[in-house]
Amino acid sequence: MDIEDPLYGSFSLEPVFEELICTKAVQRLKNIHQNGASYLVNPKWNNTRFDHSVGVMLLIRKLGGSIGEQLAALLHDVSHTTFSHVVDQVLKIRDEDYHERIKDKIIQESDIPAVLSKHGYDVKEILDESNWSILEQSAPHLCADRIDYTLRDLYEYGEITNWKWILS
Repeated sequence: MDIEDPLYGSFSLEPVFEELICTKAVQRLKNIHQNGASYLVNPKWNNTRFDHSVGVMLLIRKLGGSIGEQLAALLHDVSHTTFSHVVDQVLKIRDEDYHERIKDKIIQESDIPAVLSKHGYDVKEILDESNWSILEQSAPHLCADRIDYTLRDLYEYGEITNWKWILS
């Protein structure tokens, strides 16, 4: 599978990525906006969780991360709900982690474990973010997750146009 990203360029992906991207669990991220309902205020704020998840995966690839970490990146937001963190406000979840609380259940009830297993990957290892130092770090440390959504938002908002030298 070949993929093109406006930030990171063109890539040829291994079959495991193609199969995961085609799962219902990952495809549904195309309908979930990265910044909640803000796209209703400004149509430029229209990045999706799908765009971001694929972007984090590709950024980790550019940074030399393992296939396992790239898989974890692709799946890191798979449990986000409609309007993303708005649900945390509605449910009064102070840590804004509802999607993390339901992540294992969402993934286990999907076809993601079967795809990972078919390609020789352990779902528990992939989903344990403590295994992946590029994907996630506690704030204020930089990580691929924060870097991607910052670059992606700035690019979509027209604030950066010639940024590719950063990752070359």
